[in-house]
Amino acid sequence: MIFTDYRGLTVKEISELRNDLRSSDLEFRVVKNTLARRAAEGTPVDVAKELFSGPVGLAFGYDDPVVLAKRIIEFSKNNEKLKIKGGVIEGGLCGPDDIKAVSELPPRETLLAMFIGAMQSPLARFAGMLNATVARFVYAMNALKQQREGSQ
Repeated sequence: MIFTDYRGLTVKEISELRNDLRSSDLEFRVVKNTLARRAAEGTPVDVAKELFSGPVGLAFGYDDPVVLAKRIIEFSKNNEKLKIKGGVIEGGLCGPDDIKAVSELPPRETLLAMFIGAMQSPLARFAGMLNATVARFVYAMNALKQQREGSQ
């Protein structure tokens, strides 16, 4: 969830932001601070109570926080009226700089592929070493067999 200050945005610009986010299964809502504080009580968003001041727009997604951060940063680059106040990612409070750092990460699928590749590499090397050891043993046995057949 990313908290923004949308002061100065026109209705048309907010609609553009909503449509842009909706294309990636993300949402943008303008909320009343009092209701947002009450709704946040007892949830992971409770750590961000101090961000509920002034006009607050909430951008949130249900799947990958990187995609949300990228979309909001993209929109704020094109429209400087949208200011990022901070956010909550995985229950931790993040500042605007943290949100920007998250937006620079690769998507979740890419990170998982990189992780699996890193995990697979040592296993593949280990399997290759075991195969080489077995192959050397077989070659040695064949050489010994041929040597014994040649001496008889």
